[in-house]
Amino acid sequence: MELIEIFKTLVKIPSPSLYEQDVASKIVEILSVAGVETRYDDYGNVYAKIPGNPDKPAILLSSHMDVVGDDSPINIAENENFIETDKKRTLGADDKAGASAIVALFLELSKNKNPDLPTLEAVFTRDEENSMTGIEHVEFKRLNADYVLVLDSDKLGNLEIAGAGYIKLTVSVKTPIGGHSGLDIGDAKRLNAAKLVAEIVSKIPQGVYKLDDTAENVVTSINLGSIVAGGIENAVYQAVKQDVKGEKALEFISKNSMSNIINKTAYAHYSLRSSDTRAKDELISEIKGIIDDFNSRYGEIHENGFDCQALAVANLEIEEHLPIFEKSDDNFLVKTAETAANRADINLKISSFHAGAETHVYANRKNAAGKVFKPVLLGIADIYNMHSADEKIDIESYKKGYEFLKEFIKTI
Repeated sequence: MELIEIFKTLVKIPSPSLYEQDVASKIVEILSVAGVETRYDDYGNVYAKIPGNPDKPAILLSSHMDVVGDDSPINIAENENFIETDKKRTLGADDKAGASAIVALFLELSKNKNPDLPTLEAVFTRDEENSMTGIEHVEFKRLNADYVLVLDSDKLGNLEIAGAGYIKLTVSVKTPIGGHSGLDIGDAKRLNAAKLVAEIVSKIPQGVYKLDDTAENVVTSINLGSIVAGGIENAVYQAVKQDVKGEKALEFISKNSMSNIINKTAYAHYSLRSSDTRAKDELISEIKGIIDDFNSRYGEIHENGFDCQALAVANLEIEEHLPIFEKSDDNFLVKTAETAANRADINLKISSFHAGAETHVYANRKNAAGKVFKPVLLGIADIYNMHSADEKIDIESYKKGYEFLKEFIKTI
């Protein structure tokens, strides 16, 4: 089987997150028939290996098997330029383009053995699109390579050597005394938590916090995802009962929430992304300062020299969702990519990316020898409109990317 045939075989198999068993078994079947060593782990991730020259650094190739979409049929529409679907669902080139390229490479190398090539290992993971539980369950201690090519970028020639970690921040404000917005509005001690959280939000930065030295790429950013406060409980219940969804649900809840209460609880939810630990820590420290200042103003009041009950208390909850993928000091993969790109006539673009991928997990784990993995994210095809029914892959770019991948391995 050649590259395009393998790709079409795999994308025709629905594999939503956590339901990848059919495509996993097809990958194992194709590789096993060719005599390639394959296995599953207890979580359903798939591994493959082709032994090579022990004097050369081993390489791990990684991709994920799940796609955005459900288990509905995938009807392929193909012309001379693109492979896409009938526009009724996603194609799944993210990341079956990467998975298919690895399978094709292993088939080719198993047939045309070259003892001078490095040992190649492969991991096909589950659940990347949803919660990344697949990569979290990878048996890292059974892998020998420390250099990793994650084939999961949407542009041919992209070599992404660092990526932003993802942190969830939740700011909460609570007040001890609520009340009726008419009868109790004159009581100065009854502060409205919704109003108070808005004060905090107005002081927390929004958007780009730091750019790189070129002033082109975002290094650190923060985004306000939601503010939840007030008497929305009954409105949410009504929306669910009436099956009101999407943007209409937001409008419904807003218009049907209770405005006759003095709110006691409010939340603001943020995402913080950064590929620079120092900048991330600096931003979090700034936010903590805002919270501390708030608590110093509302935390206690003084009447006639006596401490009285706090008027309001703010809290900051920090949850790391994905660790930072920081640039490695080891330039082996970058130098190899530059040489291979030149030989394969590929325009290589080296950059960082402001999103999450499995590179982030690899960069914070160790292999069988106790070495920290050194991953990069590599693009081997031009993929358009990912995660939508308009998704398509450029066939010529994919073929060229596959030749680039082979040249990369040969260069080593």
